[in-house]
Amino acid sequence: MIVRHRIYIKETIATLITEERFLPVAEEEVRLQRKNLQEYIQKHPEFASSLSPCKPLPGAPDIVQDMTDRASRVGVGPMAAVAGAIAEYTVKAMVKKGASYAIFDNGGDIAMFIDRPVVVGIYAGRSGIKNLGFKFEPEHKITGICTSSATVGHSLSLGRADAAIVLSPDVILADVAATALGNVITSSASSDIQNSLDLIMTEGITGMMAILGESIGLCGELPTICPADVDYNLISRGNGP
Repeated sequence: MIVRHRIYIKETIATLITEERFLPVAEEEVRLQRKNLQEYIQKHPEFASSLSPCKPLPGAPDIVQDMTDRASRVGVGPMAAVAGAIAEYTVKAMVKKGASYAIFDNGGDIAMFIDRPVVVGIYAGRSGIKNLGFKFEPEHKITGICTSSATVGHSLSLGRADAAIVLSPDVILADVAATALGNVITSSASSDIQNSLDLIMTEGITGMMAILGESIGLCGELPTICPADVDYNLISRGNGP
C-alpha cells in the first residue's frame, strides 16, 4: 500500500510517498547522507558557507563530490544542492531495494521514480498564477523537479522569482540550477525572464519554468501542464545539513 509519510531528521523535513516497507530504507539513507555531510563540514567549514563553487577535499564522500561538481556547473555554492542531493540519494537507495514508486519531496526539491502517472503541483506563492501542475508519465528512471523562490520559504535567493523550476534526471543539477535561475531573475518583463532561462539552460537540464508576478517563462521540454489543486498544507518545508 502506498503511504504518505513525513520525515523529521534534524533539519531535514521531507515528505515521502511510497510503499510502507521502504520507509526504513529512506530514513536510513537520509541519516547516512546527513552524517557524511556533517562530518565533512567539520573538516571543511567553507563548504557550508560558500556562495560560490569550491573544490572538494581529497577523499570527500560521494555526495560532497556530486554537490561540488553540479554547483560548479552553474556558479553557485555547493550547499545549494543539499536538498536535491539528499532526495536523489534516498530515492536511489529505495529503487536499489526494489521500490517502483517513490516520491521524495525535500522542501520543494523532488526526486521521484514512478510506475504510474503523477501530477506535481506548481506553487508560486503570492503570484496570481495558481492551480497548475506538471503531469509526469512513468519513465523507468529517476526524475528531478526542483524549485527556488525569493518569496516562498527561507532559502537564500538573490533574485525576485516567485518560482524558478528546473527539471532534470540529475536531481542535484536540477537543485543548483533552480537556485541559479532564481538568482538571475530580477524583472517580470517577459524578455528578461526568457534571457534568464536561456542563460541557465545547460546540458543535462530537460526544461525550466520561471514565474514572477503574473509573468511566466518556459524553456526546453516540459511535461504536460495541467490543472492541479495545490494544497499548501501538503508542501514540505524545511531542510538542511
